[in-house]
Amino acid sequence: MIKNILIGIAFSPNLKANLFETIRLSNMFNAQLIGVHVGQKTNEKEKQLHELLKDAPELKYPLKVIWQEGKPVDVILKTTKQESVDLLILGALQKEKLYKYYVGSIARELTRKAPCSVFLLIKPSTIRIPCKHIVVSGLQDDKTEETIKAAFNLSKNLGCKRVTIVEEISQAELNVKVSDDISLRKATDLKEQMQKREDERVNKMLKCIDTSDISVKTQSIFGRRGYSIGHYAKVKRADILVMSAPKKTGILDRIFPHDLEYILSELPTDVLIVK
Repeated sequence: MIKNILIGIAFSPNLKANLFETIRLSNMFNAQLIGVHVGQKTNEKEKQLHELLKDAPELKYPLKVIWQEGKPVDVILKTTKQESVDLLILGALQKEKLYKYYVGSIARELTRKAPCSVFLLIKPSTIRIPCKHIVVSGLQDDKTEETIKAAFNLSKNLGCKRVTIVEEISQAELNVKVSDDISLRKATDLKEQMQKREDERVNKMLKCIDTSDISVKTQSIFGRRGYSIGHYAKVKRADILVMSAPKKTGILDRIFPHDLEYILSELPTDVLIVK
């Protein structure tokens, strides 16, 4: 259950869209919205924020604003803990340059270090655009069931009627060299067995989840984990991609990327990372 949502308030051209989008989300979840501005508090900034809120959707609960000087990552991480934040919402660049990818932009660093779930927005809008399709990772993992539950909870709050659960299967699992009709048939049979196995695993989890009024599809895809689901979400024009947070996010993970790092390097759409 999401009770407290945190947004970083940066006085940039994107602030209006980020703020409006976040207000709509906080209202949908019936949650308290907290804004944190890293930097000096001035009368000009207070006035600018006040003017933005006049045009924004009406909040169910008054916006709580925290003004704090310091390093952005440190201040936001500290605030998420102090305010018991359940969801951190961040604006993010759709594609990072190589240098920024390895060093880590503020959004990416917060994604890796935040103690709560993180929602990365690459296309916020001042006018609400209905969410029509959510793609969620069904990768075999201890966190997957909670991640799928979060995806359906999000779909119900957003009024989204279509959810696709993607089961990524490593190409290495096939381990069949196709050289003739017999080996091709063997590879095809093995693919079908893996797809059936994955569908059964996911369907077992779905029995414990309320999927009423939602069109649910399972889709097995073979390829590099993270890259494959990101490509799928992009091709299918999904509005939101939901992923589980990885267990480890150190520098070695960025040099030898795990599945989430492929997503973070080039966001295919808005991404919710469940922790």
